Amino acid sequence: MVRALVIYESMFGNTEALAQVIGAGIRASMPTDVVEVGAAPDVVPSDVTLLVVGGPTHAFGMSWPSTRRDAAGMTSDVISRHHGIREWLGALPGSVTGADAATFDTRVTSYITGSAARAAGRRLARLGYRIVVAPASFRVTDVQGPLAEGELDRARQWGKTLGTRATATSSGGLTY
Repeated sequence: MVRALVIYESMFGNTEALAQVIGAGIRASMPTDVVEVGAAPDVVPSDVTLLVVGGPTHAFGMSWPSTRRDAAGMTSDVISRHHGIREWLGALPGSVTGADAATFDTRVTSYITGSAARAAGRRLARLGYRIVVAPASFRVTDVQGPLAEGELDRARQWGKTLGTRATATSSGGLTY
């Protein structure tokens, strides 16, 4: 049995929307749960064969408590107000399942924004997860969004590709 788990952090709903469509894309090939980081399990369940982690890029990487407070000052509707992927990954024990992993982020179109996905991928690799694809970045048009045109479709296709490859790999077929 193969199963995917998508964990996301989102401030204004853009990363959440991406996580949902990435999950839908993966779900075409395998059972998939999409979970906000504040409700994420402390340990990745043993039946998870693909872990996908995503969050917004803040201050050139994953968010900090201070950058989440700044986001909360912009609107009362912040989704991941207290707990981010930085803290979740920091508390996560090493991989006990040998699960594959992939990361994604949202960021404003700029050449100097950094990448939460790259930072999260490095953390997952140090924890023993096998990073199976390059980090994916999805563009927002401004700090609060919206997502740039076509990004939801691109995210759905990225998820579909992840699911197809994960299913093929687990049955002895293709590799990443």
